[in-house]
Amino acid sequence: MRSDNVKKGLNRTSHRSLLRACGLDDDDMKKPFIGIANSYTDVVPGHMHLKDLVEVVKEEVLKNGGIPFEFDTMAVCDGIAMNHEGMRYSLPSREIIANTVESMAMAHQFDALILMPTCDKVVPGMLMAAARLNIPAIVITGGPMMPGKLNGEVIDFINVTEAVGAVQSGKMSEEELYELECAACPGPGSCAGLFTANTMACLTETLGMSLPGCATAHAVSDHKVEVARQSAKQIFKLLEDDIKPSDILTQEAFENAIIVDLALGGSTNTTLHIPAIANEVDDVDVTIDLFDKLSHQIPYICSIRPGGHNHMIDVENAGGIPGVMKNLESLMHTDCMTVTAETVKENLEDVCDVNYDVIHTIEEPVRDEGGIAVLYGNVAPNGCVIKQGAVNEDMLVHSGPCKVFNSEEEAVVAIENDEIIDGDVVVIRYEGPKGGPGMREMLNPTAAIMGRELFHVALITDGRFSGGSRGPCVGHISPEAAAGGPIGAIKDGDIVSINVPERTINLEVDDAEIQERLKDVKPVERNLKGWLRQYQQLATSADKGAVLK
Repeated sequence: MRSDNVKKGLNRTSHRSLLRACGLDDDDMKKPFIGIANSYTDVVPGHMHLKDLVEVVKEEVLKNGGIPFEFDTMAVCDGIAMNHEGMRYSLPSREIIANTVESMAMAHQFDALILMPTCDKVVPGMLMAAARLNIPAIVITGGPMMPGKLNGEVIDFINVTEAVGAVQSGKMSEEELYELECAACPGPGSCAGLFTANTMACLTETLGMSLPGCATAHAVSDHKVEVARQSAKQIFKLLEDDIKPSDILTQEAFENAIIVDLALGGSTNTTLHIPAIANEVDDVDVTIDLFDKLSHQIPYICSIRPGGHNHMIDVENAGGIPGVMKNLESLMHTDCMTVTAETVKENLEDVCDVNYDVIHTIEEPVRDEGGIAVLYGNVAPNGCVIKQGAVNEDMLVHSGPCKVFNSEEEAVVAIENDEIIDGDVVVIRYEGPKGGPGMREMLNPTAAIMGRELFHVALITDGRFSGGSRGPCVGHISPEAAAGGPIGAIKDGDIVSINVPERTINLEVDDAEIQERLKDVKPVERNLKGWLRQYQQLATSADKGAVLK
């Protein structure tokens, strides 16, 4: 066993002495050591229930003859970190999480890992660590929260963010907003729509790193408890058969994940996280170009919030991710290995109870193309992304005058002062991985625009978007302004044209003029210290997954 490095032989006597202080005896020294990476915290709704769920996992590990060692890693709630300096730490936390899990697993030589994430950066961070370590591992994502209810309507967190803009523009009273605030998030779990956390859970299951049904098993459900119990039991099968992440995280598995992502209309943050996970695996090549190639081939078959009206509970009741994959089976690589110790094809053999009103067939999709599109042009030579599944048909092609801001805060003030009108293109720059630093999510500006019912305003940024953003929002513009990207040359009044069907985004200014303007651009400087300063020095661009180099 790998753990023999810390518990076997004369030279490990002192190690055993310390392990005995943790409560182990002679028999325990003969058992596999199972590391349990728990991201429990009191301040994040998606993680608060993991304190209880981990006890189920530890009990099952003991029952099956292993020794569970729980350790904690961090979790940032993007909703709470939104629209202030704290959001700069959200994306960088992914790297801390990956490094924490790697450090604990290497220092203590665990034989296998059970990973328990829920929210946006924690899921990819733990998957990055699993790929890097390449020891048997299984993921138990924490599960969605139930949607809220108010006056007979089903609601969620995004209703609240957009309602703030409605109040500011006089379309809703503060009393109505308060009722919404109190009802939208009724308990533990990741926010109830197909935002980033739930998208990543769905893709973890599709990759084969969590058990079928795990992604949509809700945080407070008996189903989630049973999935956790079965996952803890299954880690011993992975150990016995020596099935490691490298056996599961293949090129074909990543393509499957992108196929499901496009079919669901998932968060654009996946174009950061999937390449970042793939970056940890040898002989795998995943870029945003792969997303774009597949987006022309894969239909959008699930209309889930924010792009539609359904919530994750509807997907769970309709058949979950196994139901989605069953409908996409003819388009997927079905010979991929999974943590069930069986292939995708074998996992799908008994899947038959699918609600086609929620999970459409590929013959009768919601839309013919996948939910994410990658655009190129003189604004974004290295590409940018848009969640086309959450854009109204009449805004898939748009051209308008720019209103340019060098930070999220500046843009929000202009929106709140009614300086943005229908037809405008809002430009927010110096919010990329280096320029931010940390590539903040622009949920507040997009929600403010939608709350004011400015449905014909586009927003482009070298920052990124919450999985809950909707509308013509173009993010991840690469190169970013801080790296000398052309977005830094845009001036107020310039015309930017966006054509999603043709996959283009262009500034209607001569290329020579753009280059001349860039000579005079002075990047925004920030007084940084600590972790953010280190991150800024190491972060790559969004089209590379914003990984550290």
